[in-house]
Amino acid sequence: MPPPAFASRAYDVLASLGDYASRTVDPGVRIGVTGLARSGKTVFTTALVHNLVQNATLPALRASHEGRIRRARLAPQPDDAVPRFAYEDNLRMLAEERRWPASTARVSELRVDIAYERGRGAWRSGPASLHLDIVDYPGEWLLDLALLDQDFAEWSAEVLDGATRPDRAPLAEPFLAALAALDPDGEPDEPALATLSAAFKAYLVALRAGPEAVATTPPGRFLMPGDLEGSPALTFAPLRLATDARLRPGSLGALMERRFEAYKAHVVRPFFREHFQRIDRQIVLVDVLAAIDAGPAALAELERALDRVLLAFRAGRNSFLSQIFSPRAERVLFAATKADHVHQTSHARLEAVLRLLVERALKRGEAAGAKVGTVALASVRATQETLVREDGMQLQAVAGVPEAGETIDGEVFDGIARAAVFPGELPERPAAVLEGAVPPGSLRFPRFRPPELKADAAGRAARLPHIRLDRALEFLIGDRLA
Repeated sequence: MPPPAFASRAYDVLASLGDYASRTVDPGVRIGVTGLARSGKTVFTTALVHNLVQNATLPALRASHEGRIRRARLAPQPDDAVPRFAYEDNLRMLAEERRWPASTARVSELRVDIAYERGRGAWRSGPASLHLDIVDYPGEWLLDLALLDQDFAEWSAEVLDGATRPDRAPLAEPFLAALAALDPDGEPDEPALATLSAAFKAYLVALRAGPEAVATTPPGRFLMPGDLEGSPALTFAPLRLATDARLRPGSLGALMERRFEAYKAHVVRPFFREHFQRIDRQIVLVDVLAAIDAGPAALAELERALDRVLLAFRAGRNSFLSQIFSPRAERVLFAATKADHVHQTSHARLEAVLRLLVERALKRGEAAGAKVGTVALASVRATQETLVREDGMQLQAVAGVPEAGETIDGEVFDGIARAAVFPGELPERPAAVLEGAVPPGSLRFPRFRPPELKADAAGRAARLPHIRLDRALEFLIGDRLA
């Protein structure tokens, strides 16, 4: 049985009060890093920490530009029960092996202690310090938070409505066929339940693998079960229920409802309480280019997913009472990643498309007092800009080393040879991408290897290059380093 709502709420309040007291004594800011499928969360966190601890020049981060950051170094993380973000392993893969790290599959954490000088406008001068806690977690888990406000019947109706949409129906056909064979009011049949649950999970996997990989349908943990693999809390599926139906105790429907509530109690609620509600600032990474290339349907799905994301954040301005009883994310930054895959002349257009997709969410967040922003960035820049001639025309292109097996214009690359690619152009008017101005598959975005890093003339190690990572940092923590 899940704990009573008042007990969970009391626990949340006590945890928030403890966090507030701790930060009053020891200043810090907690940043959540998340994103939808294949958006580059691990790369972002690695690059952010690398540039801070290496004291890289970050012009858009005001404290760095003014020379006020004295030192940034890794420190033991505050939460002993949370896995440490594998910074050193990920950095080695990027900088030495020139391979992209694996995707985020669980919550992890890292702390960076920043020593800095206060700015001239600060109420007092002199040295100060800031704990920067970075929490990296899968975007699928974020979308699960919507389940806390739904019951089993509401969730079932929403999922089945989506599964019958023309663009999703072919993927959902095996799942819907298994569902049709079961009576919600009948007796539980574990083999049949396992078959239905497996078909539902296969449907979720197909959604993620297809053109709509930018979005997910909860439960997200079905896609990355970890040590919950095979447990009853991960063995359920939506059912087709009559409006206002009362589930008979002991029936198949009642069992599915119980497992749905167990998922919320043992998976979603602990994530919210132990990680999510403690986040002060949030960055959401989005592979907008992949969605543009997939076509208007994928973009529309991405727009719905991002709107749902900001609803989960409960963004807004914090007061003393809200910090204790209902903490809010004061700043949320949406970032279009992989900006290095297009020429810089398209960067502003890429950000404009992202801003269009989050327009509703942005207005809602700002109305609640939150600061919501957008940026087009590349956490690690894998290309350089160049010019190519094609059909007698000079085109603005990008050049890099495609990964082994990548095919460009019929040529298969070996992971060593360089290539220059004209990726295509984004339209000047952002709304044009929703109207089909970019035909699906017309853009060229090969997967490039991370850049080769070479020491400079003085023998100093090179740092991971980026595009606007410093601008993202200024948005997220610039005010805390003032």
